[in-house]
Amino acid sequence: MKSVLVSAVALIDPDGRVLIAQRPEGKAMAGLWEFPGGKVEPGETPEEALIREMQEELGIDTWASCLAPLTFASHKYDDFHLLMPLFVCRKWQGIPRSRENQALKWVWAQDLKNYPMPEADLPLIPVLRDLL
Repeated sequence: MKSVLVSAVALIDPDGRVLIAQRPEGKAMAGLWEFPGGKVEPGETPEEALIREMQEELGIDTWASCLAPLTFASHKYDDFHLLMPLFVCRKWQGIPRSRENQALKWVWAQDLKNYPMPEADLPLIPVLRDLL
């Protein structure tokens, strides 16, 4: 079975809310909400992938020193195994805006359970809730 390494981030605003993005139509798992991020390309670290993805998807800049590892997800889907480190980021430059037709929403950690998410993301919710 193929393994896929994806890096994700919990952007946390000054009020303590977390940014989630809704997967757009035409993508796998369309309509589900997730933490921003994406695949780690060959030669990239998970932090470098997040810095790149946040620029591409959200139009914001951050630095590796602002990405704190929190936890990870390891989940077997039907056709691949996902390994996804989740980082926390509280400092970035710019205002997050959708650059890839995904809806964005700032939500309280205790409300994350109210948004349909990919199976791999579900165990991350209590970790964030306990942090915030």
